[in-house]
Amino acid sequence: MTVVRKLALALVACGLLTVSLAADDWQQWRGVDRLGIWHEDGIIESFPEDGLKVKWRTPLRTGYSGPAVAGGRVFVLDWLEDPESRTLDGTERVVALDEETGEVLWTHEWQTTYRMLMVSYAKGPRATPTVDGDRVYVSGATGRLFCLDVESGDVIWSKNYVEEYDTSIPTWGTASAPLVDGDKLIAVVGGEPDALVVAFDKRTGEEIWRAVEVVGEMGYGQPVIYEAGGVRQLIVWHAAALVSLDPETGEVYWEQEWEVGAGMSVATPVRSGDYLLVSQFYNGSMMMRLNQDRPAASMLWQGSSRSEMPDQTDGLHALITTPLIIGDYIYGVGSYGELRGLDARTGERLWMSDEMTAQARWGAAFFVRHGDRYFVNNDDGYLIIAQFTPEGYVELDRTRLIEADGRSGIGSGTRLRWDRGVNWTHPAYANRHIVHRNNSEIIRVSLAANDYD
Repeated sequence: MTVVRKLALALVACGLLTVSLAADDWQQWRGVDRLGIWHEDGIIESFPEDGLKVKWRTPLRTGYSGPAVAGGRVFVLDWLEDPESRTLDGTERVVALDEETGEVLWTHEWQTTYRMLMVSYAKGPRATPTVDGDRVYVSGATGRLFCLDVESGDVIWSKNYVEEYDTSIPTWGTASAPLVDGDKLIAVVGGEPDALVVAFDKRTGEEIWRAVEVVGEMGYGQPVIYEAGGVRQLIVWHAAALVSLDPETGEVYWEQEWEVGAGMSVATPVRSGDYLLVSQFYNGSMMMRLNQDRPAASMLWQGSSRSEMPDQTDGLHALITTPLIIGDYIYGVGSYGELRGLDARTGERLWMSDEMTAQARWGAAFFVRHGDRYFVNNDDGYLIIAQFTPEGYVELDRTRLIEADGRSGIGSGTRLRWDRGVNWTHPAYANRHIVHRNNSEIIRVSLAANDYD
């Protein structure tokens, strides 16, 4: 323990130092361990009447990729379509910014084409960067993976999934953010043969292991590691099954087949105690019970609906929104933006609310826990402070955070169905600020209580 740390602890004990020394970065998708939990103190209890303080705004190109914040830098991906192209050719780019000023420190870009993607969603990279010490790992929408130096942006190594793994790019593009585990970088590659998931040496890019046959599409989910049954389990939800792997070897611990409509395995598998939940747009949710004594699992219940329509669904049909499990209850956003509370033991719906999110197809929100409350970013661009209870939704406060300048719909141009403005990007909560982006800018906004005294 350093002398400074000892002094700080002594001052706290004496009541002379009341400001927390802790500050958290947000190094990857959903923060530390991908759990969507924000641990910092000194955060505002409600929003000021005259709005939040925007520390900086920096112009950005289009994209769905959320930011990562680490070591005084912000990393984010974007896209610029070639105005002369008629086949969706353009440039993907990673941008590194100074966390305090928003100044662009460096960029790295590469040419690609979105001609294989659904036209109305060909708006940029999907995956959040993953920062690990002196390196940042980024994945584009067309199967390009880069390991870059955080200081300079120089490429250390790279992979092209299509050329090197015979990957078929799914309808909405590759969306899984790579996961650092020790000396490995674990990525959903969607390759052949038997390379849905690949572990690379994070320093060199050399393949360590590959696992799982690709059945249909590769899906759009994020790999996570949970400790259960006495081991660490790598949980991967793809278009055909929910699978648990040994992250050291790629060996399959257990697998539960479950077909996902249109290959849309999107929401991150969420675990609480023995519960492990996944939820999909068309077929509802599936709850697994994790074995306590060994790496195994059994199905507790599964949704039976085959419809997306709210009046024909009793459970939760989540798409973009990763649900919550709090105790024996589930809270999540369904197929048309309806917020629902369910009994985690049975899947029975307890209540439904239309207060939090727009009631529209693919309505979405992103939940981040902070103590006994949740910060919620809905796709209308609002930041909300809320609580979720078995009795219903409790909204404590809300404020406009960013313009929802994306588009939601099927088709293109003026022929879009269900067309509305959306913001489908998960923000970063780091160092008592929120860092968020839309299709034209990235902003850093203070949530520190002492900025509003």
